[in-house]
Amino acid sequence: MCGITGLWALQNDSAEPVGQIVDRMTESLVHRGPDGGDVWIDDGAGLALGQRRLAIIDLSDAGKQPMHSADGRYVMVYNGEVYNAGDLRAKLASFNIAWRGHSDSEVILEAFAHWGVSDTLKRMIGMFAIALWDRRDRKLTLVRDRLGIKPLYWSRHKGIVGFASELKGLLAGGVISRDIDARALSAYVRFGYVPSGLSIYDAAKMLRPGHILEINAQGVWKESAFWSLEDAVINGQAHPWAGDDQSAVDALEDLLRDAVERRMIADVPLGAFLSGGIDSSTVVALMQSVSDRPVKTYSIGFEEDVYNEAAFAGAVAKHLGTDHTELYVTAQDALDMVPKLSQTYDEPFFDSSSIPTSLISALTRKEVTVALSGDGGDETFGGYNRYLWAGKIRKFSNAVPFGGDAMAGLLTRLSPQHWDAMIGMLPGKRGVTAIGDKIHKVAPLLKIRDDNDRYLALLQLWDPKTLLTGEALTASFAVPGDKFSRNRHLDYVSAMQVMDTLMYMVDDVLTKVDRASMASSLEVRVPLIDHRVIEFGWRLPMHLKIQGGTGKIALRRILHKYVPDELIDRPKAGFGVPLAEWLRGPLKDWLHDLLARDALYEDLGLDRQRVQTCLSEHQAGTRNWPHQLWCIAMLSDWQQRWMG
Repeated sequence: MCGITGLWALQNDSAEPVGQIVDRMTESLVHRGPDGGDVWIDDGAGLALGQRRLAIIDLSDAGKQPMHSADGRYVMVYNGEVYNAGDLRAKLASFNIAWRGHSDSEVILEAFAHWGVSDTLKRMIGMFAIALWDRRDRKLTLVRDRLGIKPLYWSRHKGIVGFASELKGLLAGGVISRDIDARALSAYVRFGYVPSGLSIYDAAKMLRPGHILEINAQGVWKESAFWSLEDAVINGQAHPWAGDDQSAVDALEDLLRDAVERRMIADVPLGAFLSGGIDSSTVVALMQSVSDRPVKTYSIGFEEDVYNEAAFAGAVAKHLGTDHTELYVTAQDALDMVPKLSQTYDEPFFDSSSIPTSLISALTRKEVTVALSGDGGDETFGGYNRYLWAGKIRKFSNAVPFGGDAMAGLLTRLSPQHWDAMIGMLPGKRGVTAIGDKIHKVAPLLKIRDDNDRYLALLQLWDPKTLLTGEALTASFAVPGDKFSRNRHLDYVSAMQVMDTLMYMVDDVLTKVDRASMASSLEVRVPLIDHRVIEFGWRLPMHLKIQGGTGKIALRRILHKYVPDELIDRPKAGFGVPLAEWLRGPLKDWLHDLLARDALYEDLGLDRQRVQTCLSEHQAGTRNWPHQLWCIAMLSDWQQRWMG
C-alpha cells in the first residue's frame, strides 16, 4: 500500500526539474506511505516517478519502489495489493527469473514484462493503481483496479502529464489549474461526491475503475476497459446458478473464504473492523475459521444509543473468540474530527460516516497495519433498505387511481410536524421522529413514472437546477449504469444495484474508506469486493438476495453457520452520527460561518436564498435538512481550504 506520483514533461521544457516537482508531490502523500519514499528520473524523456511506501509484503529493500524489471525495460510505481501474487510467481517459473525478493510488486512487474499488461491484468486478483513506464517505447501506462478500490488521478495540462493517488499530489506539483469542473460541481451537490471520470478540477480526472490509460511520447492518449461490471451482469444473466439454493450458498461460502484468506497474507500485524452487522461479521467469522489464533477485531461505540452498535459487535466477537477492542468516543471526539475532513478528502465529499471511519482507522492503526472490512456486501447482495422499499413506492405510485401528482399534493399538505404528531399518537409509535420528513421526501417520487429517474431522485441531496446558477446549472454527466440498465431492461432492484456499484460504492463508500484509513497509514482490504465475488453475485437468483423485507439472504445463511441468529437478525443500521442534532447544537456556529461565506455563492454559483432557507428551517426545527446542509458545509470548507 502506497502513495504514487509521477510527471512527464512531454515537451521537456519544464521550468523546474521534473525530479524536484515529483519529490514535492510525493512528500504530500507521506501519510499513505510513512515507511520510506523515493523518486526515479528518466532525464532523456523528461519523466519522473515517485512513491511513498507503506511496507506490507517483503519489508526489505527488495520491495522498494520505483521498481525496475529484470530486463531493465520497465519501471513501475504501484499502490495496492495483489492477493494471488504467489500463484502468478509460480506460473512465471518457466522464464527463469532471478527473483530479488518476495513482494507482489516484483511479481506483477515481471508478469508485465513477460505476458504484457492486458494479459497480466486479467490474471490479477486484488486492488491496485499502477503506473508503468516503458523505457524502450517511451509509453506511460496507468491502470486502476476493476472496482475502483484504489484511487488514481491524472492530468494533462500545458504539455505536462501528471498522476497521483490523491489530488493533493497534483496540487503540490503545481501542474494543474484550480478551475472548477462544472459537471463535477453539479454531480457533487446532487449526490454528495464527485464521480470517477471527473474531478472537482477541470484539469484533472479520476481514472475510471477497470480502465487502462496509455500515453505515448506524442501526447496521444487512449483509454480502454479491461473489465466491466456490465460484462459481469451480462455473463451472470447468461449463466445463472444451475444448482439448488444450498449448493449456491456453499459455493459462495467457499469463494468468500478464499477471498478472505488471500487478504490475510501480510508481513505485518493484521486485524479487522467489526460492527456486528452481516457483512463485517461474515468476514470476521471466515477469518477466524482459517486462523490458528484469535483474530484482532476493532469496533467503535457512541454514547447515543441509536447510533451505537458496539454491544452487537462485542457479542459477535465474544461468540467467535476474537481478540476484541472497543473504543467509545464522545461527541467531542467526533466533533474534533470535523475540521480535519477537508484535508483528508481533498475534493468535496459529503458522507458524514467518514467521521467514525476515521476514528476507527486511527484506533486500529495503533495495533495493526492491515485491517479487513465488510464494505461492498450491500450492493452485490441486496442489503440497502432502499432496495426493500423503493419497489413499494413504485407499486403505490402506479396504483394510485387519481395520479401520483394528486397524492403527492395530499401528502405534503400537512407539515412534517403535523405528520409526526399524528403518527406519534398511534399505538407503539410514541417517540418515533422524522416520519414527516420522510413523507415529504417520498411524496415527490410519486410523480415520477420512470424507474431509474425515481431512484436517482431518491438519492438526490439537492436538485442542481434549483441550487446552481451559471455553467453548473446546465452541466450534467451520464450516471454510470443508467443507460445500461435501461437497455438491458433490468428489474428494478438489479438496476439500482448496477448504478450503486458503479458510482455510490466506488465514489462514496470506497473513497471514504481509502482516504480515512490512509490518513492513519492503515491498509484496508475488502474481500466482499473481490471481482470474483461480484461476478458470482450476479449469477445468484434474486431470492437469495432479497426475500420479503429481508436482504442479503445468502450472506445470512452463511453467517448463521458461525453466529447464532439472535446476534445478527436485527434491522440494518448505518455507520452514522447524530448529524441533525450536531448542526443545531455544537456545530451550529461552525455551520453558520461556513454557509455565510460570500465566496461560496459568488465563486461557485450557489443560490444563497435556497441554502439560507433550509438553514433557517433546520435551526427552527420546522424541517430537518441535515444531509443537505452538511453537503454545502463540506463544499464550503473544502473551498476555503483548497481554493484560497
